[in-house]
Amino acid sequence: MAVESIPRRTVVDLLEARLRDDILSGTHEPGSLLPPERELAAGYGVTRTTLKHALTRLEQAGLLSTRHGIGTRILDYLRVGGADLLPMLAAQDPTWLREVFEVRRQIGTLIAGRAADRRTERQARRLEHLLRQVADGPDADAVQLADVEVHRELARATGNRVYLLLTNTLFNAYLPVRAALRAPFEDAARAADRLAPVVRAVVGRDGEEARRAAETYLAATEKIMLGSLGSPRGRPAADSPR
Repeated sequence: MAVESIPRRTVVDLLEARLRDDILSGTHEPGSLLPPERELAAGYGVTRTTLKHALTRLEQAGLLSTRHGIGTRILDYLRVGGADLLPMLAAQDPTWLREVFEVRRQIGTLIAGRAADRRTERQARRLEHLLRQVADGPDADAVQLADVEVHRELARATGNRVYLLLTNTLFNAYLPVRAALRAPFEDAARAADRLAPVVRAVVGRDGEEARRAAETYLAATEKIMLGSLGSPRGRPAADSPR
């Protein structure tokens, strides 16, 4: 069996994570200017070159704005940021996950009803195939990722590409910490049984039942996943530069 190598984290990676956490936690307040580069680099114990690379990444992520002759300013991400920030926000502060899951439940319920009204025969067969992959998953990670694909197909079945992009955004927000959220997927058969009523309703073109089943499924898995975060086993590990 091939073993996937663990990517090495560079000093730039670690500094980016530390700066990101300091920004999102309020150590560097929105609207304020960061200290001059020389001072900031010394404070974090890195070279200015390393600092520049990390700042560039954070600027691309929408957390910073650099203007020549003025400096680097912390942006108010809640005012100017987009949903692409959710993965780093959820990784930095698990309370974001509760809000992500609330939206997941509401959007997922709506998607299931739309999918039941609009799905094609091919999509119905695809959903049934993906549900079997959930049941056949060899481990919790495989089951969880198979579950994700069912929900992507439900979003695709609505015929509305915006629903699919929204679904991707919500999954991207918590997939980086999915190891801490594996509890509903440790028993493949039970995971498939929970999801089956949603698929059956969509395949049967019963929009009302699809919405009801999706609400039940999403609320149940949300409760299990968020509950698992309270245990030491379920807490995401925090990275910090040394």
